[in-house]
Amino acid sequence: MIKILAFFEKQAFGVCSTLGEKLGIASSAVRMFFVYASFLTFGSPLVIYLFLAFLVNIHKYLRRKRSTIWDF
Repeated sequence: MIKILAFFEKQAFGVCSTLGEKLGIASSAVRMFFVYASFLTFGSPLVIYLFLAFLVNIHKYLRRKRSTIWDF
């Protein structure tokens, strides 16, 4: 079960786990917030989720070490 959750979290941009780590709460609680908020507001938190996914991917891209021609 843990491997399945890790796979889906990796494929779903890692937004919930990143928010959970930053806020110090369980990522499952963040996921449930997005699910309930989406049902109550007819999907508008999906826009927030996609924006956060964009930010997380940009952050990962900027933190990745790029190799140069001088690195061996």
